[in-house]
Amino acid sequence: MSHVSTDAVAEMLQGFARVAVAVSGGIDSLTLATIAGRGHCGVDMFHAISPAVPPEATDRVRDFAAREGWRLQLIDAAEFDRDEYVSNPVNRCFYCKQSLYSAINAIAGSTSAQIVSGTNADDLHEYRPGLDAARQHGVRHPFAELGVAKDGIRSMAQSLGLGAIAELPSSPCLSSRVETGIGITPSLLRLVNVAENAVRARISAGAIRCRIRRAGVVIEIDADTLSRLSQEQKQDLTQVVGTVLAAALEFPEVSLAPYRIGSAFLVKQIA
Repeated sequence: MSHVSTDAVAEMLQGFARVAVAVSGGIDSLTLATIAGRGHCGVDMFHAISPAVPPEATDRVRDFAAREGWRLQLIDAAEFDRDEYVSNPVNRCFYCKQSLYSAINAIAGSTSAQIVSGTNADDLHEYRPGLDAARQHGVRHPFAELGVAKDGIRSMAQSLGLGAIAELPSSPCLSSRVETGIGITPSLLRLVNVAENAVRARISAGAIRCRIRRAGVVIEIDADTLSRLSQEQKQDLTQVVGTVLAAALEFPEVSLAPYRIGSAFLVKQIA
C-alpha cells in the first residue's frame, strides 16, 4: 500500500498555476478532484457527458461539485462522432482520450491550465492506449507519478471523509464491455448499463460486467460471488439480462463467467 499523503499530492498540484481536472466519476478522479478543489484556488473540473459514461457517474460528479463548491464544466467530447472510435478497434481508448483532452484543452488552454487525470500506478501495468493520447496533450497523472496505487487512493478517500466513495468498485467506461471490433452505439451501451443495474439489484457482488461478444452475452461476476449463486439465481440473471438486451440483440444467448479485467479486448487483432 502506498504511504504517499494527500498533502504530497496537493503540493504537486500547487506547482501548477492553474489545474484542469478530468473527472470521470470514479474513485480515482473524484479523490484527485477533491484534493485539488480543497487545496488549490485555480481549479476547474471537467466531466464528459457521453453514452459511454453511466448516468450514475455523472450524477455522482454533480453531487460532489455541489457539495465541494467546484467550478464544474460539463462537456461533450464528441468521441461518438469519430469512426475510429465507434468501430471499436483495440486502441479505442486512444481516440476517446484524444477527444476528451482536446475538448478540455479547447476551454482550459486559454488559461494555460495543466490538465491532470486520476490515472494511478496500477494503471501503468495494464494496456492503456489512452495514456498515449495523454502524452500528446501533456496531461499529468499525479497519483501515478507519485507511485500511488488503487489501495492508496482508497486510503486517501477515507482520510478525506469521502465515505462510500472509498469503497466504490472500479468501473471503466461502458464501451469497455463491447468486444474489440464490434461497433459501438449509444443505444447498446444504454442497455448494457440497464442490464448491469438489473444484476446489481438482484445480487451483491464486488464486480459485475455485461460483456457483448460475438459468441453471445457474458455476465461476468467476481468468482467468490459467482460460486455462491444457486442454480435458480443464475437462471434468473440470464433471463433478466436476455430480456433487457433483446431490444438490441435478437435472441441473445446469455451466460455467466468469472470476472476478468479487460476481457473484452482482443489484443491479438493489433496489426
